[in-house]
Amino acid sequence: MRKTIRDWIRKLGPGLITGAADDDPSGIATYSQAGAQFGFLTLWTVVFTYPLMVGIQLVSARIGRVTGHGLASNIGRQFPRSVLYAIVGLLVVANTINIAADIAAMGDALHLVVGGPSHIYGVVFGIACLLLQVFLTYQRYVRYLKWLTLALLSYVALVLTIHIPWREVAAHSLRPHFAFTGEYLTVVVAVFGTTISPYLFFWQASHEVEDLNADPRAGALASEPAGAAGHLRRIKIDTYLGMAFSNIVAFCIILGTAATLNAAGITDIQTSAQAAEALRPLAGQFAFLLFSLGIIGTGLIAVPVLAGSAAYAVSETFEWKSGLDLKLLEAREFYAMIALATLGGVALDFSPINPIKALFWSAVINGVIAVPIMVILMLLADDPAVMGRFTVTRRLKALGWLATGVMTAAVAGMLSTW
Repeated sequence: MRKTIRDWIRKLGPGLITGAADDDPSGIATYSQAGAQFGFLTLWTVVFTYPLMVGIQLVSARIGRVTGHGLASNIGRQFPRSVLYAIVGLLVVANTINIAADIAAMGDALHLVVGGPSHIYGVVFGIACLLLQVFLTYQRYVRYLKWLTLALLSYVALVLTIHIPWREVAAHSLRPHFAFTGEYLTVVVAVFGTTISPYLFFWQASHEVEDLNADPRAGALASEPAGAAGHLRRIKIDTYLGMAFSNIVAFCIILGTAATLNAAGITDIQTSAQAAEALRPLAGQFAFLLFSLGIIGTGLIAVPVLAGSAAYAVSETFEWKSGLDLKLLEAREFYAMIALATLGGVALDFSPINPIKALFWSAVINGVIAVPIMVILMLLADDPAVMGRFTVTRRLKALGWLATGVMTAAVAGMLSTW
């Protein structure tokens, strides 16, 4: 039994970490706002997006494992450079804003728990995330990130500490609610953009490549197809479980804030730390601590993923050496991009720009730019010139295009109300 559990844990890697990074402090803020503003009416979005999220992340992971190259590298080979520059540029901007918001939220959360200067805490968190990426080997770094995913269980525990009207929850989870107002559709697109985020596509594909490079016996499936069925099965298990973990946590955050904040008439939540503070008088000190510590734990996962995905994308665009297993001097440009994205996020917290106000809109922007990126991913995954005989299956192809169509419809609906 113990050996079976260990084998399952070993199979979990890029998919689990990608799913956990999806519930970053900025995501927590978005889910908290959805729950506080609209109560249980947005629970269906998390249930609905699960298969779509699985589909597009499976496509991303397969592209990385089959080709042995990340998404930016594959896009650069098949599309004009102007398309690649536009996508990577938007990714870097969105990720840097996200990092700023996440670091600010982590600092604020620690301030709520122990007092002290939140800005200084933010600087310490940012530098710690940077040093871990630079000086830890890939395998050890991934091992730490796997353990950090346990921090997300605090949101599952939170739901167990408060009263939940489960019959009402079940009804709203399975029956989509539509309100054609700008406020509601903007929140829905923000949830979609937080759940199905471009940086997750780049991260999971790049980490499949990292896993490939870490094993001297392994090769890209397009050139070394032996054992392909086992590799693709591992990717499938990893992605299904990682995305399930992510969406269960997101569901619990919306559910917890709906049952407490919305029920108490608190409907305007802008940050995850604000949600934690509002919970204290309503749900008690223990619920407050769970929520606050979860923000810090998820931030420690998400900030490296955000900075790393930007660094992978830029490095692949300009054909620089990249990889967390490389020494600092072997991949100077790659680590410089990680430092630039991380420290740029830290600096934004000290600038006149309010990254917290930009946070919700960065989720909306992610939803908007996800559409062309998803179209490109599906074209790559179905191209024999890219994937060889490992083009996506008919079922995965249908799921990927469905995810793309749903995101397109959500964005179009939101824009039509403005």
